[in-house]
Amino acid sequence: MTSLFNPCVLIPVYNHQTPLPKIVARLAEYQLPCILVDDGSEAACAAVIRDLSVQYDGVQFIRLQTNRGKGGAVKAGLQWADKQGFSHALQIDADGQHDLADVQQFLLTAQTYPGAVIIGQPIFDDSIPRLRFYARYLTHIWVYINTLSLQIRDAMCGYRVYPIAACTQLMRNTCLEERMAFDVEILVRLYWQGLNMVSIPTRVGYPQDGISHFRGLEDNVRISLTHARLFLGMLWRSPMLLSRHFK
Repeated sequence: MTSLFNPCVLIPVYNHQTPLPKIVARLAEYQLPCILVDDGSEAACAAVIRDLSVQYDGVQFIRLQTNRGKGGAVKAGLQWADKQGFSHALQIDADGQHDLADVQQFLLTAQTYPGAVIIGQPIFDDSIPRLRFYARYLTHIWVYINTLSLQIRDAMCGYRVYPIAACTQLMRNTCLEERMAFDVEILVRLYWQGLNMVSIPTRVGYPQDGISHFRGLEDNVRISLTHARLFLGMLWRSPMLLSRHFK
């Protein structure tokens, strides 16, 4: 990997003390710097995070004193990674859903397309709750509308590689969602900024002992409001978005 491509792993953590050690141990095989963002976790999880930072040389952590939500944690992690001089951040969820055997494929694709966002396109097994499976399709439709494109195959998968400079620039200029709607909003807005999206099929499961902090009613309402805001933003950007199809 060239010096211009300097990736790290970014994991937002909120009370995931059970699956997290196995995830970090598996990631250690790739010898990548790993940033754990403690999103105001309870004492037991905070202790696990501290222990992991001592056990593994490449693991560092930052702690948010209050729970900001996944978006808030990822934003804090991206800002920290930018200060550390990393070029790209491989975001992985802390609940054990993602297939870590695909890490190398995500990184190699990011190195090949350094200005793009690399997004996981989930291949689900039977463990996914049916309601969440079908609800994703509504978000897919809204994202296609709000980008006037099919480039973003799945905007809700948290397995992705961000080019950090583009993300931090966006965060300086835009107040992004703090909770689950962040995953959707940042992709749409990065696409609006001209970034390409490259999708990688990857297996995603829902472990029986996994902890999901998706709040059904609250997060669905916030996601719906985010889609509505993005739709208004799309309207005046539509000539520019349509022009991308003719370049």
